Amino acid sequence: MTKSLNLQKIRQPKAWPNTTHTMKIGDKVRFLNEVGGGIVAGFADNQTALVRDEDGFEIPVLIRECVVVDTDNYNIARQQSQPPIPNLAPVGPRPADNRFRTQQPDTYTHSFDDDEDDKPITFRPRPLERRGADVLNIYIGFVPMDTRNLQSTAFEAYLINDSNYYIHYALLTHEGATCSLRHEGTVEPNTKAFLEEFTRDVLPEWEKITFQTFAYKADKPFRPKEALSVTLRPDGTKFYKLHTFADTDFFEQPAYLLALVRDDQPARTVFASAEEIKEALLPKARASKSPARKATADKRKTSDIVEVDLHVNEILETTAGMSARDILDYQLKVFRETMEAHRNDRGRRIVFIHGKGEGVLRNALIAELRRNYKHCTFQDASFREYGFGATMVKVSK
Repeated sequence: MTKSLNLQKIRQPKAWPNTTHTMKIGDKVRFLNEVGGGIVAGFADNQTALVRDEDGFEIPVLIRECVVVDTDNYNIARQQSQPPIPNLAPVGPRPADNRFRTQQPDTYTHSFDDDEDDKPITFRPRPLERRGADVLNIYIGFVPMDTRNLQSTAFEAYLINDSNYYIHYALLTHEGATCSLRHEGTVEPNTKAFLEEFTRDVLPEWEKITFQTFAYKADKPFRPKEALSVTLRPDGTKFYKLHTFADTDFFEQPAYLLALVRDDQPARTVFASAEEIKEALLPKARASKSPARKATADKRKTSDIVEVDLHVNEILETTAGMSARDILDYQLKVFRETMEAHRNDRGRRIVFIHGKGEGVLRNALIAELRRNYKHCTFQDASFREYGFGATMVKVSK
């Protein structure tokens, strides 16, 4: 019909394409190609229905693969066959047909010839839930923009919520004794949220981060979770190693996953601070009782020898994907952390066991001592105890 005929348009009941029924929320359906079925809880799009099974999980299923077995007819008037529209002359307005005037709220409709019906669908389906995902697993995913050029590529950071809970979070970065809010927001269940894109010069800002979150479910009962806070020290050297980035379930391209929460428990950092290293290296000094004479106590405390074995198999679980330069850099990192932990322990003697080999590591240690630790003296350690493969450092002041 055209407006020139001045005829009332008759709205047809609107149904999903490729179906023999008008499927609506509340209908009971059975799967055609699989065992099972459930109740229609909503629609993801015009081809996909969200079917809630007997366990309460909403499963996306193509509409054409469902058959309605029980219709909740009290929600919608039974549709009647539409008689053909006769050829009418332009004799004036025609009374409206009241049978098709009311649009039921739970029935999805679509019109191809009425501009008034071109309105956005305001229905928003509930986030999908997975079986066994009612425990919190949260990660930060780092994705390199160019894996072939790790030395200069930029990275994208994502927050991954691998659980059936909404999470509201705050991500903080530290600078000295203070911290700053870097990101804050809410992530829906079983989704990931883009945080930022950054280059290598920003990596130091990620040296120490704190992640705080609380979890909940919307519009349904749920088991409460404790609010969590975890502080981590990501290893910046990993961003330079190709083997760090691997295939994951969350990205099409290789990514580095930093676990924040695993199975409802906050992750623990594998990198210790200087104070923690000192505490681990000096268990006897901390456990011993203070003697009567302070001077004697100081002398006894600093006379203990600290041994640090820099052999690869002692400080690394695996060297897969690491070059000789990567391994040397990590050995020097352990050396520097140990020296910083004892910088003020006057009289402390530290033996670094590096092996004989070709002398590459030994020469690198000596160069570090001469450049950055001029207040320390060094010499070959006892041949009887260590052979030719150790250097003893003494903190002089």
